Amino acid sequence: MSLYLCNVNYWDRLKGTLETGDLVVEADRIEPAASGPHSGQTEIDGHGGLALEGLTCGHHHIYSALARGMPAPPRTPRNFAEILELVWWRLDRNLDLDMIRASALAAGMDCLRCGVTRVIDHHASPFAIPGSLDAIAEAFDSLGLSHVLCYELSDRDGPESAAQGLAETDRYLSSGRPGMVGLHASFTVGDQLLTDAVALARKHSTGIHIHVAEDQVDQEQCVAEHGCRVVERLYRAGALDLPGTLVVHGLHLDDEERALVKASPAWVVQNTESNLNNAVGMFTHLGLDPERIMIGTDGMHGDMIRSLKAAYIQGQTTGGETMPQAWNELWNNQRYLENHHASAAQSGDLVIFDYAPPTPLSSDNLLGHAFFGLDARHVRTVIAGGQVVVQDGRLTTIDEDSTLRFCREQADRLWLKLQQS
Repeated sequence: MSLYLCNVNYWDRLKGTLETGDLVVEADRIEPAASGPHSGQTEIDGHGGLALEGLTCGHHHIYSALARGMPAPPRTPRNFAEILELVWWRLDRNLDLDMIRASALAAGMDCLRCGVTRVIDHHASPFAIPGSLDAIAEAFDSLGLSHVLCYELSDRDGPESAAQGLAETDRYLSSGRPGMVGLHASFTVGDQLLTDAVALARKHSTGIHIHVAEDQVDQEQCVAEHGCRVVERLYRAGALDLPGTLVVHGLHLDDEERALVKASPAWVVQNTESNLNNAVGMFTHLGLDPERIMIGTDGMHGDMIRSLKAAYIQGQTTGGETMPQAWNELWNNQRYLENHHASAAQSGDLVIFDYAPPTPLSSDNLLGHAFFGLDARHVRTVIAGGQVVVQDGRLTTIDEDSTLRFCREQADRLWLKLQQS
């Protein structure tokens, strides 16, 4: 399909310029129109709106999508370890394949409405592992959402669950679809599972996707049980040297660990709002390679513009992050895909924002508008893989009403199980 998009202000990421005019959008490219629309092209009027490439979420947890409004845990968590045990591990242990499909649909719809067309996800469902990655992939495919998936390997639910996670990962990656080898965090991963995960990643020429030092408990357990800090443990195991490894969170790293990460090819994903919500600390980019820092949502939502602003505002207190730095980190998400998961990069993705600026808009001041004016509520049209997937705020690839009914039905089932567990 070839789309002819007229009358937009298009920010060209590679040139760093804002250009007014018409665009041709196809599955694998976006380029200025050399002439008027041709026969067979579908015309879309951009109404003078702002057009950006489709956004990428650097770290998501779609399995949490049905948590919104769920019953409270049996008691109030007092720390991060109890948040995991009383909230998220109770939730993931009660998921089944229908709930996983509903979670992927709900999270995917949220992403697309926010202009996010590509998702790097980190999934957990320890008692519904076989087929779980297929369920997510199929749901995302039905929406028109590109994806890089992994299953969160862990020893916390016993050896059978860990073995199933390895098998599911191997099976999924063997299909040729873009994915990674997921690990929960060092404090729930034993030496054998870490060794097996690295070997599996090497087999499939992909990276490890792991939470690192989100809370001090990760470092304390690593020192107590392994005699080293988390990054050193990953370095010794060979995880940092794998292509495209994602170090997620990275809050409680010392200078030596930051130097190890910087010297490796690994990328770091910050998740500002989730860290603040869990009161585990604040991310700082100091001592890391700014060209390999990304931004995620950690399952909080699918809005990358919101996450961009949070990263910038919090960064003012942890190292003086500038708007250009934060803006670059947002687009590092897409550069990461282009470097390590090219089939998921989808260069024919575009978002048109119905944004009428009250002040002049130009290449020189675009960031001022992006940080202090632009919002997900302005998303008007979303094109993914050269196909219109959101038109005037409504998804075009599915029946929204029936899909939301299915999501609510599965949420009811999940919440009932949580109340009974």
